[in-house]
Amino acid sequence: MQTRALGKTGLTLPILSFGASSLGAEFRKVDLNEALRSVRVALDLGMNFIDTSPYYGRGMSEVLLGIALRDVPRDSYLLGTKLGRYAPQHFDFSAKRVVESVDVSLERMKVDHLDVILCHDIEFVDMQQIVDETLPAFRKLQKQGKVKFVGVSGYPMHIFRWILDRAELDVILSYNHYTIQNTMLADLVPYLKVKGVGIMNAAPFSARLLTNQPLPAWHKATPLVRQTAKVAAEHCAARGSDIAKLALQFSIANSDMATCIVGSANPTNVQKWAQWAGEKMDETLLREVQEILKPIHNWFYAEGRPENNDHPK
Repeated sequence: MQTRALGKTGLTLPILSFGASSLGAEFRKVDLNEALRSVRVALDLGMNFIDTSPYYGRGMSEVLLGIALRDVPRDSYLLGTKLGRYAPQHFDFSAKRVVESVDVSLERMKVDHLDVILCHDIEFVDMQQIVDETLPAFRKLQKQGKVKFVGVSGYPMHIFRWILDRAELDVILSYNHYTIQNTMLADLVPYLKVKGVGIMNAAPFSARLLTNQPLPAWHKATPLVRQTAKVAAEHCAARGSDIAKLALQFSIANSDMATCIVGSANPTNVQKWAQWAGEKMDETLLREVQEILKPIHNWFYAEGRPENNDHPK
């Protein structure tokens, strides 16, 4: 598995990392044995950065990782989790909760440190608290050795510039914003490079939009977006390919993104993605699909507080 440097952290991440949200049954009911095996398969294939959160399965993802990673040498993988979001409407970014949350995550996963800790979905709260209280608490834990590098994650592009204009971060994690349908994260790269921030991209399939799978019930795609993506998927199928393959290959091709995080509780999927990552992308098919997706290029939706969102141009 090819690797890239994560900003100025000194960490080197695989271009394809394992997202453990699926272990929390965020998309479907999971088979526990399959879920545990998917983690080991990912590690065996070189996907040795694992991203999770106490929000995924309301703790279940971290607990299962603790089981899956039992007897795996800690220095053979990198581990990132998040804090601040604990249920759909439950957020707590207080300094007190920062300390508690990190300790609970370490206990669940049976490790003594985290390589990355992120504020989870900060668009749902007053972001001034992140600057004034949460990040300083992070830095204290960093000095104690419990966490190595700190950052924020969320959906709107607006949140990253807003925070970085007011505070220092080691890394950011953005999702759904560097795909064949939406490349807004690429527009932010020059700014992030000036700030020396490591860039992690997640969700190359845009929550199944760029696959042949049915969308989850909570997906916010409009009828136009759904129909256009369906046409693109059918075009790939007619060319003897899979839009998911193209989507994954496109998202990992950009060397400005240290890694692309994708997850499944199905080890067969993990094996398939690692195989795709090693194959050459069909540039002609990519151009054809980008042309089909033009009417919905950079379409995005609102998430969290209105003031924390981007405004359609």
